[in-house]
Amino acid sequence: MTIKLTSPAAVAAALAGLMAATPVLAADYVQAPGAGSHLAFATKYDGEVFTGSFPGFTTTVSFDPANPAAGKLDVTIPLARAVSGNSDRDSTLQGADFFNVAKFATARYTASGFTKTGENEYVAKGTLELRGVSKPVTFTFEWKDGANPVLKGKATVKRLDFGVGGGDWADTKTIPDETAISTVVTLKAK
Repeated sequence: MTIKLTSPAAVAAALAGLMAATPVLAADYVQAPGAGSHLAFATKYDGEVFTGSFPGFTTTVSFDPANPAAGKLDVTIPLARAVSGNSDRDSTLQGADFFNVAKFATARYTASGFTKTGENEYVAKGTLELRGVSKPVTFTFEWKDGANPVLKGKATVKRLDFGVGGGDWADTKTIPDETAISTVVTLKAK
């Protein structure tokens, strides 16, 4: 097929048509160091709420708000660094009944293809790999665009699905099965 470009208007129309046919590519981001990003968890023990965090986690994102279906998220979580403000609890979390960091040093969450649910709000249906078990986990997040975009999200993880808190700790009256996860990640272009 040959197109004759006989006027400036024809050239402009041809270029506009080509640009419309070119897919928008997602931008690639990594977690910005020292930007205050955090990944936290919250649950209860004997009815008392306690929280903790995973310092040293890393995040990579490929995302274009105009095309969320092409989005990708990859988070690596160093389990041995989990802290809850109580050294006895922290050593218990690292032990064989919970994270078993001697055998499973890291956890990983990956997701491909996001769904827009509202203004700057999205859902990722991904997979959490924890203690050698891979299960689906839904992650909802807000995206604040800018030179350093910010991803703010949350998920609920059923710990027993992954064998976290086995043995005597499996009693959900002592520790609920559901653990709330929240994160705020400041990103920079890759």
